Amino acid sequence: MIDLDYLAFLENILTDNRKERFLEVLANRTKHFTVAVEDVFQMHNTSAVMRSCEVFGIQELNIIEQRFGKRIDKEIALGAQKWVDINRFDTVDGCVTSLRNQGYQIIATTPHENDCLIQDFDITKPSALFFGTEKDGLSPEIMEKADGFLKIPMVGFTESLNISVSAAIIIQNLTNRLRNSDIKWQLSDEEIMEKRLLWAKNSIKDIKRIEARYYEDNPR
Repeated sequence: MIDLDYLAFLENILTDNRKERFLEVLANRTKHFTVAVEDVFQMHNTSAVMRSCEVFGIQELNIIEQRFGKRIDKEIALGAQKWVDINRFDTVDGCVTSLRNQGYQIIATTPHENDCLIQDFDITKPSALFFGTEKDGLSPEIMEKADGFLKIPMVGFTESLNISVSAAIIIQNLTNRLRNSDIKWQLSDEEIMEKRLLWAKNSIKDIKRIEARYYEDNPR
């Protein structure tokens, strides 16, 4: 339950332009699609995927870190980690199970005999888009668990793209089609309020001191 008084207190510290910008961005945020990356070794690639999620309105990024640990390059992400929700998982099964329980179908972004080109992909279903390592792609475990397979049409000699490039192309294509559809893809009112509160906290320096002062003056 959102503390509306606390939200109003924090937003009163922000400029009007900042508050208006929050509302503009949140109006274009979605959880209809979510993105998952598996064991991406080069941290700048994971960070670049995060940045693409933020730029094109994907609210959540799921990171599977079985082998390489927690690696987020804040310089590449350019602050995107403040605005995108990061869900971390130690195993593929844990990630897939969590996403399925939220109603997502699992889509592996990789060439496959039963794959689908992005322009033909059915955007009506909530989907988790999985991206794999730079060298080996997605693991056999994810390929076995996938409900579908998605690929980018290519007409050159090169058979694959860098993960961050692939993610940007696919996310931009699907979110653009989503916003031009009749699908209810927007965040709920409650989710918007939650993000307003979190983003306000992320925007205020010395937030811990300010928060402590607020609750001293307004005990629960």
